[in-house]
Amino acid sequence: METKLENILKNTSEVVSEEELKELLNEISKGNDKIAYIGFEPSGRIHLGHYLQIKKMIDLQNAGFKIIILLADLHAYLNQKGTMEEIKELAEQNKKVFDAIGLNATYIYGSEFQLKPEYNLDLYKVAVNTTLKRARRSMEVIAREDDNPKVAGVVYPLMQVIDIKHLNADVAVGGMEQRKIHMLAREILPSMDYKAPVCIHNPVLTGLDGEGKMSSSKGNFIAVDDDDATIKSKIKKAYCPIGEVEGNPILEIAKYYLNYPITIERPEKFGGNLIINSYNGLEELYKNKDLHPMDLKNAVVKGIIEMLTLIRGPNSE
Repeated sequence: METKLENILKNTSEVVSEEELKELLNEISKGNDKIAYIGFEPSGRIHLGHYLQIKKMIDLQNAGFKIIILLADLHAYLNQKGTMEEIKELAEQNKKVFDAIGLNATYIYGSEFQLKPEYNLDLYKVAVNTTLKRARRSMEVIAREDDNPKVAGVVYPLMQVIDIKHLNADVAVGGMEQRKIHMLAREILPSMDYKAPVCIHNPVLTGLDGEGKMSSSKGNFIAVDDDDATIKSKIKKAYCPIGEVEGNPILEIAKYYLNYPITIERPEKFGGNLIINSYNGLEELYKNKDLHPMDLKNAVVKGIIEMLTLIRGPNSE
């Protein structure tokens, strides 16, 4: 159990709460089913930011949790990500990628249960108990920037709270941008005779341009299905200021995706090859300016291509 817990906690930003998570693992060890879920808006290609979330779902899967992936088609529609037909087509593509990554999940479309009377009654109950200010604040990090936001922006987080109940989820997983919504769920759901979910929050990857989070709508991402040449080109152009750690997308990728030890290949005139045994060692070298950004980028290119080749199969340069 300790190993399972350690794997789940690895590279998370926050778990609310660790003690409750231990209790769920103990229940699983007794043969009781427990469910972990995450919702994805089908709104674009699957990129490394999504992959970080899927890696955590695989950790939970390996610990014995039943995994539900909510293909949040109605959420995507409320967030102005396309027509329902376009969203459904993207969702089917996303499922194929998740399966290829190694996830063994039950896929559920939001529209399969979010239009039912009992769901809507619960939605009204949450609306009665949530202030407009709280709902808007919960949505601030998720919604697209809009000078004149739609009412949909406050319906969205309330639906996400109710999703946890109607999926019978014990664990809700998401990026740190989901935190306010998850805390709202932990506060409100017990008053609706449903348990407060354990909430696991993962880091939000910085986009390759260094401006905000990695996002398919901003084009600042590496997609799981990018070919080798595209990956090399994107990383070569990426923001990676020498000596700077905070907000450095290349270092973030090195932290969450490379398998250590790694070899930094350099010509002898620039110090020769380096073997680095951990991310902390890599970060220290970079912070002290003992590692050039291009050498770091070359190592990340190699590691990411090796990782993604296992998912999408070999491709041409």
